[in-house]
Amino acid sequence: MDYRVFLILLPSLFIIAECDVKQKPDKATDKKATKQTAVGVSTKSITKKPKQEPIKRQSKAKPSTSSVQRQAAASILSQVLQRGKFQQAGDTVTVKAGQTLDLRCKGTSVRWNYPHYLHEDDEGRLKIKHFGRYSQLILVNTTTADTGEFSCGGFQCTGDRCHDGEEKMAKTYVFVTDPQELFVPTEDYYVIVQLRTRQPALLPCQVTDPLAKVTLHQEFPPEQIPVDGVKIAYDLKKGFIIYQPHPSLAGSLFCIAELGNLRQMSTKYMLIYVNYPSAPPKPSVEASKSTARAGENFIVTCTVLGELEISVEFTWEYPGQQIGRPPYVRESTAQTRRGGQLMQESQSVLAIDEARAVDDGTYTCTAQNLQGSTSVTTRVSILPATATARGRNQG
Repeated sequence: MDYRVFLILLPSLFIIAECDVKQKPDKATDKKATKQTAVGVSTKSITKKPKQEPIKRQSKAKPSTSSVQRQAAASILSQVLQRGKFQQAGDTVTVKAGQTLDLRCKGTSVRWNYPHYLHEDDEGRLKIKHFGRYSQLILVNTTTADTGEFSCGGFQCTGDRCHDGEEKMAKTYVFVTDPQELFVPTEDYYVIVQLRTRQPALLPCQVTDPLAKVTLHQEFPPEQIPVDGVKIAYDLKKGFIIYQPHPSLAGSLFCIAELGNLRQMSTKYMLIYVNYPSAPPKPSVEASKSTARAGENFIVTCTVLGELEISVEFTWEYPGQQIGRPPYVRESTAQTRRGGQLMQESQSVLAIDEARAVDDGTYTCTAQNLQGSTSVTTRVSILPATATARGRNQG
């Protein structure tokens, strides 16, 4: 090459080399540049990172044992939609009246539960078939009366050996819909329901369609009863639950279901308010004399302190019953205040006139209310009469 051309190109070569050095920084410079770039990122993009991290950790975390068991249990029950097409049975399943309900439950050994009246099915509509790894429940010509809970329990067995701990359970609530029937039919025109103090009461206004709107009504006076979810709540699978029974609800009640242009009334429920005790009675018994002479009189008193307006029944067992001595019993009820609280005192007094030797023994008082009964005992000893008493009796 001509040295004059070389001298002309030399400055250009130096410029290219300098640019190349600037484009290849060392590692320290590269890290610094990365940090600077991060500083330049907007606040919005920075706030995304903490949100993404916990989601990433949750995806890697192992699910709890209970959730795994629920998923495993739910997966063993499926519904056959048509030949070769299945879907997992969810919390509810809906079929039209007249169609076939076909459920399959995975397991080597399977047991089924279904609405009670189907256990006495005389028409042969219900069939259960067991296969090697699953069991099949088929209900043909379904009716609205078939609405209810269906469940199964499956064991994973090896050979002839099965363990209780390996059983998986699954259930679903089946609605059998009918455009002309909104309530599950019942044979009773009136159903008597007890409203018990401090105990929930159920009005089973069960519907055949989960989309139906259900309201609660009183017959006399005719009015709709408000349902607030606290005192009274509605459960789609059970009906109306009265959590706080009150005497004002006693009487004739019924439900009304509405769907589209259809409006129907349920069977009537006759509610009877019962002041129900919270526990069985706790009686105490005491004799006026633990030792009495023959010919003397004494009494045995049985007392129950409890809630107001709670009926208590008393029964006695006493030694004189052996010879047929009639009982002389006096019962009473009164209000009393104990520890600043108003309570009801119920008493039963057994009177023994002119005691005899046969009256010696154990006296048992049993007090009973709607929650149960309790018995208490005391003993009375009968001594021979004194000489003065014998002479007075002889005279």
